[in-house]
Amino acid sequence: MPISCPLRFQPLSDADFAAIDRSVMGCCYASQNALGRLCDERVYESDVAARLHAQGTNDVQTELPVTVTHEDFAKTYRLDLVVGGMVYEFKTVAAFAPEHETQAIHYAALTGAERVKLVNFRSVRVEGQLLRSPLWRVDRSRFEVGKSRWRPLCDSCVALLTRMTALLGDWGAFLAVDLYEDALVHFFGGETQCLRRLPVVRNGLPLGTHRIACHALDVGFLVTALTHDSSAHESQLVRLLHCLPLRGLQWFNLNHTRLELVTLSNGTRTEAKE
Repeated sequence: MPISCPLRFQPLSDADFAAIDRSVMGCCYASQNALGRLCDERVYESDVAARLHAQGTNDVQTELPVTVTHEDFAKTYRLDLVVGGMVYEFKTVAAFAPEHETQAIHYAALTGAERVKLVNFRSVRVEGQLLRSPLWRVDRSRFEVGKSRWRPLCDSCVALLTRMTALLGDWGAFLAVDLYEDALVHFFGGETQCLRRLPVVRNGLPLGTHRIACHALDVGFLVTALTHDSSAHESQLVRLLHCLPLRGLQWFNLNHTRLELVTLSNGTRTEAKE
């Protein structure tokens, strides 16, 4: 199976969720009261699990593995705490950030869970943020490919596009972009060959280096998940590209169920047609 998890997630009724959450959050408050706000996530994870077991809750799992595979590529994610089929992701941060929500929705998409709750132990009082997955009833296997602005810059570009569409066919859309990018890096030489630090030069003045994935000697690629204002991001990519020793970039943008392909050539904006 391309996505495997030892637990099958079922939808929870509001009443079942409320009962589970009341128990879990009570243990989270007790854990912070006893340990303070400065411990690592894993410490709170272990303590909350121990408290749940002590009060008679048996359906408790920590570090639950979820493995994503494609041919010889594999990446395993671990869910911090799962209680009665409810996923909790622990944080020790000053405040929740958008990337924390993205991570939680990614876990929901991987497992098919309806709800995921973020819990922060670093705040003055334990803070919780409940997220309902917008993907719970979405068929992630259905996606379309927009190629009107794509063209191959080298032979490897065709292979890159073929691999990206194969990953989407295997895993579906709406997963974290770093998963798709990690897989592409794997199939195009691995980190030592594919990930490079290239010199950034402005008007002949060396300024430092920039890390970028390259599927060919002078062509790079990147994956994003922008659902609006992609033109602003494109203008930034063009500026960066002008300072790099690359012929161009292949840009994959996952816009909901649409894979948008854009080829950016160094010095000109590509307007290739299908």
